[in-house]
Amino acid sequence: MAATLAQLQDSLHQHALFKELKTLTDVRFFMESHVYAVWDFMSLLKRLQRDITCVAVPWRPSPYPDSLVRFINEIVVGEESDVDQHGRAAGHFNLYLTAMEEVGASTAGIRRFLQTLDLNEIPAHVRPFTAFTLETAQHAPLVEVAAAFFYGREKLIPGMFESIISTLEAHKVDCPTLMYYLVRHVHVDGGEHGPLSEMCLEALCAGHQGRQHEALEFGRQALQERLGLWDRTLERMRT
Repeated sequence: MAATLAQLQDSLHQHALFKELKTLTDVRFFMESHVYAVWDFMSLLKRLQRDITCVAVPWRPSPYPDSLVRFINEIVVGEESDVDQHGRAAGHFNLYLTAMEEVGASTAGIRRFLQTLDLNEIPAHVRPFTAFTLETAQHAPLVEVAAAFFYGREKLIPGMFESIISTLEAHKVDCPTLMYYLVRHVHVDGGEHGPLSEMCLEALCAGHQGRQHEALEFGRQALQERLGLWDRTLERMRT
């Protein structure tokens, strides 16, 4: 199982899609597809926050260790209220929208979707990935949510984004806010959020072999869904 995860991660880090980002036209299409993954990431995180901490009123203390509550809250603070390249408060989703506007990518699709939350508003090649993420965030057991969050997002993102950065730098694509967003995620996810999300998953599995197997299996499924997204995006970009 671990070998399968490693193979999928390597395939995603080296995906041919990233080598296609040679012009602003390529970057625009990629961002108009990827923005839905930037958005649905927060649903996974909010599910973890809802179940591990307490966001209900009246408040009740969490049944989980204080250290685990802190891990989740630290990730939420970073994702919802980080800083942009000028030191101003900026959540990562809003920062991504700014980066899209900077390169001339259309934000109309994602903004329309946020008004309706109708999956039919999402481009067809992206829709299966978003549907999988939302189904996970809303209905999957907590261990599976944490597995999707760690294996399918926080552990995966630094390697993928490093590949994108290399292509953009090699072809001198002018997209400073996007570059900041990518570099920031390599630093934050690789150095902070990745280890925190791994500790979260380990705490939820807590030595139970059944849970550990479930987490690995669902992590593999999350990686396959991401691979499908990139394959379909590359196909659409080429046509």
